[in-house]
Amino acid sequence: MRPTEIMRGSPPAPEAQVTRANWRSFPAIRWGFTHTREVLPTAEIRRSAQPTSIASAPRELAKLGFTAPDGQATTIEATLRETFADALLVMHRGTLVHEWYGDGMSVTTPHLICSISKAISGTVGGVLAARGLVDPEARVVRYVPELESSVYGTCTVRNLLDMAVAIQFEEDYEDPAGDVARYRFSSGWDLPPAGIEPSHQRAYLMTLRGTGKPHGKMFHYVSTNTEVLGWVYERACGMPYPRILSEYLWQPLGAEEDGSLTLDSHGMGRIAGGISVTARDLLRFGEMMRNRGVVEGRQVVPGWWIDDIRENGDPKAWADGDLAEFFPGARYRSKWFTIDPARNALTAIGIHGQHLYVDLEADTVIVKLATQPKAMDVPVDQRWFAAFRAIVTHLAPR
Repeated sequence: MRPTEIMRGSPPAPEAQVTRANWRSFPAIRWGFTHTREVLPTAEIRRSAQPTSIASAPRELAKLGFTAPDGQATTIEATLRETFADALLVMHRGTLVHEWYGDGMSVTTPHLICSISKAISGTVGGVLAARGLVDPEARVVRYVPELESSVYGTCTVRNLLDMAVAIQFEEDYEDPAGDVARYRFSSGWDLPPAGIEPSHQRAYLMTLRGTGKPHGKMFHYVSTNTEVLGWVYERACGMPYPRILSEYLWQPLGAEEDGSLTLDSHGMGRIAGGISVTARDLLRFGEMMRNRGVVEGRQVVPGWWIDDIRENGDPKAWADGDLAEFFPGARYRSKWFTIDPARNALTAIGIHGQHLYVDLEADTVIVKLATQPKAMDVPVDQRWFAAFRAIVTHLAPR
């Protein structure tokens, strides 16, 4: 345990301690999400020896006004202040036009990106598929036979990628005794209560069971699917996931700073939500997606894989799934959301306020990082989607 200030940018408060027991609770989260390596064991995601340059031409966006979904007039500046934001970066046509950091944040500060980590895993899947290392249509047990008796014994890698596994699991972040709590105990993110034996992630994954329904028919958002995907990648490549990310994605796209991935007690990464990176490197990743996988003339991710993300995703599976009431008409493919297909915009979303928004028609990439008190706050998410639309309309009016 370590004494530290909880609110970034505030005077030191020696009596305040951020520990594994409270690091994701408000207000400790304000420190925990930018100091994850001091709370949990992690592995490096190595940066590039030749970082991709970022051109900058600042434009005033803070005062930009828009109407929130509740009908209230607001601004980008007010929304940043009122939603516990930590960073907002906007790139338009390859040029950084807006860069804002909250207290304690800077261009070199790593920030936990939660389930944006999933979109990264879905993207690197395209690299591995193109190299013939992973077949998205193959059964999971082709790579990980240990999962034969679990729900994953009958599903495909594509089912993992598209969150279409018929699994008995409820992604309820608030239930202290639910599926997510047990999953977090196994990953080392939370300390199990007295009487609960500590486990590790792979042992836990092997215990998960199915609903008895066929896979591939319904969107059901479950983080453990992405952990299994990472296990598949490791078996296919013969190397640990942080090295896979470094060699196949992070270094080729020209990341300027090392990232990190949290590890469980047996060294398995939290592939679904454990990545920390700088806002600028996340922006580089989004810009690579906007450019159909190309970075400075290099094809980092196959263009056809990104086309597939943009064009596919089962609308019926989404309509029958978990989030249709909040985002009607959306799609999901290879760990990316298309919240509004009419806009042709890809979105990666993480709990507590993480967003990577790639608007292909408006040539705009937006990174927004935060430490919101609530894990899932749909009204705040919807307010930010309205903010993103206001920004892209301002930069690239139709």
